[in-house]
Amino acid sequence: MVSSPAAKEIPSLASATQHFFREAAIHLKLDPGIIKILERPQREVTVQVPLVKEDGTLEVFSGYRVQHSNARGPFKGGIRFHPSVDLEEVRGLAALMTWKCAVVNIPYGGAKGGIAVDPKHLTKRELKTLTQNFISMIMPVLGPFKDIPAPDVNTSAETMGWIVAKACELADDDVRGIVTGKPIEIGGSLGRREATGKGVAVSTLRLLKWLGKDPGKMRVAVQGFGNNGSYTALYLAQAGCKIQAVSDISGGLYKESGLDINALFQYVQTSDNHLLAGYPDALPISNEELLETDVDVLIPAALENQITVANAERIKAPIIIEAANAPVTPEADVILGKRGITVVPDILANAGGVVVSYFEWVQNQQGYYWDLDTVNTRLTMIMHRAFDDIYTLANEQHIPLRKAAYVIAVQRVARALEQKGMFVG
Repeated sequence: MVSSPAAKEIPSLASATQHFFREAAIHLKLDPGIIKILERPQREVTVQVPLVKEDGTLEVFSGYRVQHSNARGPFKGGIRFHPSVDLEEVRGLAALMTWKCAVVNIPYGGAKGGIAVDPKHLTKRELKTLTQNFISMIMPVLGPFKDIPAPDVNTSAETMGWIVAKACELADDDVRGIVTGKPIEIGGSLGRREATGKGVAVSTLRLLKWLGKDPGKMRVAVQGFGNNGSYTALYLAQAGCKIQAVSDISGGLYKESGLDINALFQYVQTSDNHLLAGYPDALPISNEELLETDVDVLIPAALENQITVANAERIKAPIIIEAANAPVTPEADVILGKRGITVVPDILANAGGVVVSYFEWVQNQQGYYWDLDTVNTRLTMIMHRAFDDIYTLANEQHIPLRKAAYVIAVQRVARALEQKGMFVG
């Protein structure tokens, strides 16, 4: 078991995102005025959300919606329910969304929201009431052409359905485009559930193609077997990659000859969604050990700050694909770079979800819905184009992929501000 790094070594997600933004701004010699605009959110909303529980007791939960930038289009970003949610975390995630949307060149800005709550302590009815009370309080800043939430940690298509119902009631109109990630039956898009994992897999395979490597010879470890990591593993396995290790909150599994990912999919459905409940035919491995496994591709798909100065020197994989948001700290990123490890950054690798959210929003506006092949073909096209732009710039300017991604994203947002006449009197 690897010991945890000291708390002082781990930056907040907001400070890490700011660090990479400032690096890109300096590289671009960005106007100081634009830097001041983009290093701060445009709007922050904090609300106290009351909930009368089924036993009659009253609890109050803190809720947040941060809108970072709408220079390139409506604000876009998920809503998460987790005890760790606070204003600092939501700020960082909102900025990350701005850069993520810009790097794949879809016409959205960045936002994020959440409630500081542990959903496991609420009944389903209480959770629905809390969700709708929260939406009632932040509804003035939401709208299909203003700010469009989506699922995130501990929220789902069902949660989005509750939001649609409340928003339509409050607006006295059909505003189902106010969220994406909805159930198919009320305007959701085919392919949305698996989109983030598919985007990660597409990014991984695109890098392997650029490097001239055969997917069939690649050994892969995926930390996190939730919606993102499980679909990533599935698509890479279908492409021929050998998935040797996977993990979730309960621990992990390792098999040198490769795990049967299809079987694991079925297994987690009957084991309280956890891997380590007696799964046969594989060796147990901790999350920390998985990160240091001798594989060709490491995919952290769980939480932020998984690779830090405490373990960066022990990472063996020559390729890291950031399926999670901010799994590598800025300090660790420097160490990995010096060691020649290629890192595909989160704002590119995990952008598949927001790309298909954009598709859903477009379909809602058109009232015309695409088949799954169309969704996947267009997703792959956008991810390939974004990856190629970043890889080409990185090679031309001899900079890491992360810096190239931020340079492209920041430049696009800055140009949007300029074209809007931000500095014309």
